[in-house]
Amino acid sequence: MLTGDMLRRSAERFALKPALIWQDTTTSYCELDTAANRCANALLSRGLAQGSKVGIICRNRPEYAVAFFGVARSGHVLVNISVLLADEELRFVLNKADVELLLVEAAFADKVSALRERLPKLREVVVIGGEGSDFDAMLAAQNSTPPSVELHEDMPFCMTYTGGTTGLPKGVLASHRNRAITAQTVAMEEALDERDIVGIVTPMFHVAALNIMFQPAILVGATCVLMTGWDVREFAALARRTGMTAAFMVPTQVAMMIADDGFDPADYARFTKLSFAGAPMPDWVQHDVLEKLPGLRMTQIYGQSEVGVLTSLRHWYLPAKLGSIGRQAYNVDVALVDREGNPVPQGEVGEIVSRGDNVMLQYYDEPEQTAEFFRGGWAWTGDLARMDEDGFIYLIDRSKDMMISGGENIYPKEIENTLYQLPEVAECAVFGIPDDKWGEVPAAYIQLHPGAALSEDRVISHCTAMLARFKRPRLVRFVDSFPKTAMGKIQKNVLRAPYWNDEEERKK
Repeated sequence: MLTGDMLRRSAERFALKPALIWQDTTTSYCELDTAANRCANALLSRGLAQGSKVGIICRNRPEYAVAFFGVARSGHVLVNISVLLADEELRFVLNKADVELLLVEAAFADKVSALRERLPKLREVVVIGGEGSDFDAMLAAQNSTPPSVELHEDMPFCMTYTGGTTGLPKGVLASHRNRAITAQTVAMEEALDERDIVGIVTPMFHVAALNIMFQPAILVGATCVLMTGWDVREFAALARRTGMTAAFMVPTQVAMMIADDGFDPADYARFTKLSFAGAPMPDWVQHDVLEKLPGLRMTQIYGQSEVGVLTSLRHWYLPAKLGSIGRQAYNVDVALVDREGNPVPQGEVGEIVSRGDNVMLQYYDEPEQTAEFFRGGWAWTGDLARMDEDGFIYLIDRSKDMMISGGENIYPKEIENTLYQLPEVAECAVFGIPDDKWGEVPAAYIQLHPGAALSEDRVISHCTAMLARFKRPRLVRFVDSFPKTAMGKIQKNVLRAPYWNDEEERKK
């Protein structure tokens, strides 16, 4: 299935139905389909070669949806760029991705203007929103007939940037087929259909919102409610006003929702489908959701930008399989293997790998990292896990986060799970810091629930009682907040860096 066909078919089935709700505006499926055609024709009129890169820097708003399907129908490739990038990161991504035309929301236009002289490949900038929107004018000048472009499913159509092993982000280049498989997987696993009103409450520049929620919602003909910036009270009001039935959220958002001082179950009267991923969900959050919103069905999904959705844990397996990321999802292949690519026995730790049409085409212009990712016919995720007798998978840790202390392997997630058993702990992060004797030892950063008190001695004694002695944290620090990615993942690299930078300086 071509990406543009997802919208076309839903527009044929539900022409006058709302496809998008944003602030006080509603866009029907027919209107979205027409705007996407205008966008595609506008891009084709620019004379860009097929496969040229069109970048977008924009928050969640209707123009993003128009651009997504418009670029897909043009035969160009949409480069989804985080609005959170610093100037040098943005310059790197725009140049590395070979972006020739950039769609940028007015709020970020000045940042791009300041970099323009250092972007030699960028030919045109089109501003979204603001007075006299360039984007609106660009669409108004075009006709709404479907563009005459020969496309096939294996052509690249989108790219997102994710962290690289070199410290620089790398572009995940995906085809129409790659993302169609993921959209179908999500629609099945999350039981989405045309009756749903779906909240798009994480940034659309990330694969989780764009390809793992927005695209499946359009595929099935649901209505999408776009939230431009996260605010828990605004979310509650939006859920009540629109009758929101489903949403993908990161665990931090779910924790904020369920712990909100103004929490009112009536706000979520129709909210029955919650999917989450992006970071571990503390057990206390899931228990509170089950208690406060018993009608809300939670589906945990696990995946990556490179491979889409790989596993799913449906609500009927809770609480029995709490802590698992679920079973292999519909329509994908998943296995746990050792370093040589051999399947590991049940219960043993192996790396999660996948293969099939859900897997990306390549890391754009990164042949060495692409070759490292694709080995032995599998795509290697870098995540370590074990599988139980029922086929449920339990994440152990990122292979790159594993510590080797005195020759012993230590998985930070095991320590984090132990810390979460302390009721005072809201969030935590464990990572390795240098040690002259053992090479590296665990450090634990902990954020407490409001009003809670916890001592370092109690943390150490709890871990010593629950874990082998060498796994206990050697450094405990209490923090007010954590640095996080747009998807709510704690940036352990930011926490870890000062310790290892100091170590490098000491060795000089």
